[in-house]
Amino acid sequence: MSAVHIFPITVTAESIDANGHASNIEFLRWMQEAAVAHADAAGCTAATLAAGATWVVRSHQIEYLRPAFKDDRIDLRTWVVDFRRAFSRRKYEFVRTSDQTVLARGETNWVFIETTTGRPKSIPPAILGMFELILDESTLTVKRPRQARDRDNRPNSIA
Repeated sequence: MSAVHIFPITVTAESIDANGHASNIEFLRWMQEAAVAHADAAGCTAATLAAGATWVVRSHQIEYLRPAFKDDRIDLRTWVVDFRRAFSRRKYEFVRTSDQTVLARGETNWVFIETTTGRPKSIPPAILGMFELILDESTLTVKRPRQARDRDNRPNSIA
């Protein structure tokens, strides 16, 4: 299994917000779906259930670089960066397939929770071994957009 999981997305009309581009909420939903798909593919979901545990989100962070529009095809690339006792950090890149432009980057901090107590639980070695960690993001080859600047050379907002 590849360390980077690719979750394909096609932006639908339902994903578009009042600003005419994909909603911030959609990006968050896509991150969640991609993480679950990667865990399913690795066998992590079944192993987590067998361990009497679940994963819950501690925090999300998203940096929006370019908007996504209706009918855009996006490869949401996700990978695990690290494991710490009962915690794991996962990163994401949203790459428009037509020109390989990075539209957004994100990160989620996950907590491995024992279902009976609701408390953090050490991640079993079997689950740790299901993912190859990517510690050096320079190995990911995608086009990094230059940030647009206004006339005073300040970064432009895409909101």
